[in-house]
Amino acid sequence: MLASQRHLFDIPRDVAYLNAAAWSPLPLAVQKAGRMGVKRKAHPWDIDPALPGRVIERARVAAATLIGAAAEDVAVIPSVAYGVAIAGKIFTPPAGSRVLVFEDDHSSPVLEWLTRAPAQGFTVETVKRPADGDWTAAMEEAIAKPGAPLSIASVSNVHWSDGALLDMDRIAPALRAKGAALLIDATHGAGMMDLDVKRLDPDFLIFPTYKWVLGPYGRAFIYVAKRHQDGVPLEQTAFGRTGVQTERVPYMYDLSYASTARRFDMGERDHFVGLEMAAVGLELMASWSHTAISERCAMLTKRLEEGLGNAGAVLPKRALRAPHILSVSFPEGMPTGFIEALSAERVFAAPRVGRLRISPHVYNDEEDVDRFVSAYARCLRDAAVAA
Repeated sequence: MLASQRHLFDIPRDVAYLNAAAWSPLPLAVQKAGRMGVKRKAHPWDIDPALPGRVIERARVAAATLIGAAAEDVAVIPSVAYGVAIAGKIFTPPAGSRVLVFEDDHSSPVLEWLTRAPAQGFTVETVKRPADGDWTAAMEEAIAKPGAPLSIASVSNVHWSDGALLDMDRIAPALRAKGAALLIDATHGAGMMDLDVKRLDPDFLIFPTYKWVLGPYGRAFIYVAKRHQDGVPLEQTAFGRTGVQTERVPYMYDLSYASTARRFDMGERDHFVGLEMAAVGLELMASWSHTAISERCAMLTKRLEEGLGNAGAVLPKRALRAPHILSVSFPEGMPTGFIEALSAERVFAAPRVGRLRISPHVYNDEEDVDRFVSAYARCLRDAAVAA
């Protein structure tokens, strides 16, 4: 199990920050990379013209490493929604077919299909939240449902609101058996869990850097299976073509698309400040390994379970949630001002769809957990007295 990496972050001892699923603090090394990049941009005449290209490929390789992909199958993008829009443009569900999403999933893997459905004639089918919390079984049932053919499932592998787990090692083959495609929003999985694309063979897998992989906003990556790499990208860029180079004449000498997922790279990808920050965070994650990270987070959420359970919290079954996220349900509703009361105690988690989502990372330790449990119990008692 990975030891606490708190020393690599600038987190005061009196802060118990268990909110990585919202956004992570930046490691000191990532902060340093950002400052260095800004300093370079202040003196652009000193920048090596080859620098942006090196940084782009460094980040691409680092992102690919986390998901077991070849770098050439990964594109640099700004957000998950952008990646889903790429998928929506190059993959068209046939009229009369079904697109599967699940209830209360994040908007990113859902809205693109809802927007396209009326004009393209397919149906977006929402898998309802199962009473027993077993999303995998509920999805398997929806996949096996007779009737209209299934085109694609566009789903998160971890439910953003409460950490409920979707077992992709069961979902992916079930979809393949139906001839259906798979888009994985791996926002809460990449770097934290085993999402090897060689094994799962998704059509698309997308994740940002600002949460679990310890990077900045505005940087994300999409894996595009080779079977879809002949699609037309969202943006028409010089680097997305085989031969558009400003230093030669004619500079548009070959307009055929790049033969790899690089054709889907975002415009203005030469953002060496953010991409170098992203690369450093991704490389840190890879150096620790998802197994060691997951074991650490699982230990912390187990400790949270025990402490919060003793305080009367309503918790999900451990087997049905991700190891790095634990959510507390409030059958009578979350007390008014509860999140603010926790923040006043210098402990931090997020309210999501009526639940309290708690999400520790490598910088957390047992002291953080114990402080969180104590603050939770105290704030809950205070809320009950106030009511």
